[in-house]
Amino acid sequence: MPKVMVVGAGAVAQVTLCKLARRPDLFPEIVLASRTFSKCKDLADRFPQARIIPEPLDADKVENTVTLLKKHKPTLLLNLALPYQDLALMEACLEGGVDYIDTASYEPPDTPLYEYKYQWAYQERYQQAGLTAILGIGFDPGVTNAFVAYAAKHLFDEIHYLDIIDCNAGDHGRPFATNFNLEINLREITQPGRYYQDGKLIEVPPLSVSQDVRFPEIGIRRAYLIFHEELESLVKHFPSIRRARFWMTFSDQYLLHLRAFMNAGLTRIDEVEYEGHKVVPIKFLQKLLPDPASLAPSYKGWVSIGVQLRGIKNGVVRTAYIYTNIRHEWAYADCKAQGIAYTAGVPPAIAAELMVAGIWKKPGVWNVEQLDPDPLLERLPGAGLPWKVVIDYPLDFIDIPE
Repeated sequence: MPKVMVVGAGAVAQVTLCKLARRPDLFPEIVLASRTFSKCKDLADRFPQARIIPEPLDADKVENTVTLLKKHKPTLLLNLALPYQDLALMEACLEGGVDYIDTASYEPPDTPLYEYKYQWAYQERYQQAGLTAILGIGFDPGVTNAFVAYAAKHLFDEIHYLDIIDCNAGDHGRPFATNFNLEINLREITQPGRYYQDGKLIEVPPLSVSQDVRFPEIGIRRAYLIFHEELESLVKHFPSIRRARFWMTFSDQYLLHLRAFMNAGLTRIDEVEYEGHKVVPIKFLQKLLPDPASLAPSYKGWVSIGVQLRGIKNGVVRTAYIYTNIRHEWAYADCKAQGIAYTAGVPPAIAAELMVAGIWKKPGVWNVEQLDPDPLLERLPGAGLPWKVVIDYPLDFIDIPE
């Protein structure tokens, strides 16, 4: 049976391991590698029903990963580390002859503007090697891409307008915390907002565009326009889309703290000198604030993530809303995780299943929407992420031309 290797030992990796460990028939051995070896050992102990082999790894160094791949000979590597390491791990997989999965697009450490061009450039090399690389199979990106592919396959002849909406209405009881890696989170939302309109990428000041949105089970929340990487791939692979945007909710308290951090220079990603030492302010801030995994025991409330679409079916205008709602308490009961990590960690475990079963095995480099969405979406509810489709949904985004 195939052996898999998981790189990363954070909150998302914990959820993925929780799911993989329950399928010893498919994953009898799991190598867990991270720079923080103590976390690997702790997670291995947490899931004794599986054979988890902890290993130390500096994933920035291709040769280190290749050494581990040759030692353990996995068939698949799941990259649940930071997006800075995507390219090094893709290189290592090519040299080691191993299939590859990640949950977020590559981002240069010194430039907080992620693009898929770096990873799309590997297409020919992966095809020639007979290896498969699946990019961005978390929830958003990931399941949101599959929702759009499902809509294109089953609900629309053409999709014209797309809004991806993400709401965390939970409460963890802390004054301020991020739900995943703080550095990646704050780099993402403090950059200019960007969206696609008629083939052009339009930029607006950070968090300058917002709108009230109704979320099932939650009610109305203020959502802010930010850029997310799945927009880039979706407009490429569904060229009928005239406009694509991504929206995320933030509480007033969250924004108050965020603006204070920004004004104090604590979200800077460049080095500053302090008492003879080089310090990156955002990395220092991350050390001061809660580890996202530590939020899980006290987190309560809903998470809602979905896509709202408008297009044409049989010559008639149609709208649809496809979404998943879960509660943080459900995630904790299942995997001792908070809901955001849960939504991101379950899909790569399903993708690993589809890969080792040959269902998503396709030499080359692929975004999720380029693969058949049905096998993923069929397995989501049983894995803890139910989803719904509402046809002719009254869209919240009223600025759509008739």
